[in-house]
Amino acid sequence: MVFLHGAGSTGAAVLRNSGLIAPLLARGYAVIAPTGGRSFRGRPGSNWNFFPGWEGRDETDFLKRVLADAADRFGIDPDRTLLAGFSAGAFEVSYLACSDPAAFPAYAPVSGGFWQPHPATCAGPVRLLQTHGWQDPVVPLEGRPLGGGRFLQGDIFAGLAIWRRANRCARPDPTGFTETGPFWRRSWESCAPGSALDFALFAGGHTVPPGWADMALDWFEAVTE
Repeated sequence: MVFLHGAGSTGAAVLRNSGLIAPLLARGYAVIAPTGGRSFRGRPGSNWNFFPGWEGRDETDFLKRVLADAADRFGIDPDRTLLAGFSAGAFEVSYLACSDPAAFPAYAPVSGGFWQPHPATCAGPVRLLQTHGWQDPVVPLEGRPLGGGRFLQGDIFAGLAIWRRANRCARPDPTGFTETGPFWRRSWESCAPGSALDFALFAGGHTVPPGWADMALDWFEAVTE
């Protein structure tokens, strides 16, 4: 798993998060936690340059090079790698999946999606698990203004509609409803071959919730087997 930190954090801080990392290691996964290329509140390298039109590091190119480097040096299999991220990291995951869905086999943004204006279209098909907290006040499901109204977070459900179009899903309504531990899940299965789209909602706020790692890995292994 390549996991992208939230705004104001670093890759090193992700690796110190035992609640997130321990379940991944226990399943036999290597974890790569790079650091963003954009400043946040004056702190260099603590955010991701995800929004189209921003100047700075090309994060898609950077993350593809990170994966290639891990494959060369450590034998990581790029075809068995999940790109995930939290908050600002989830925004980066979403925009990368939208523009270059073949860069990684699958994507798992947590507590983040798109900003407004939403992308008109996304390339596809894509395998994506969207996870979000019902009570999230930082990235509400409906979005919110930031920077005195200069930016607007997008609506998570509007983002799901974009993913359904990218995956050429036959219907807007889900084809499956399940519960996994604390997660209420819905999935769209009547979509393009090679695609996968799931949404997991949990009762908490702006966090990577307990149980997410195992749920995400179970989903990843199922959609890439």
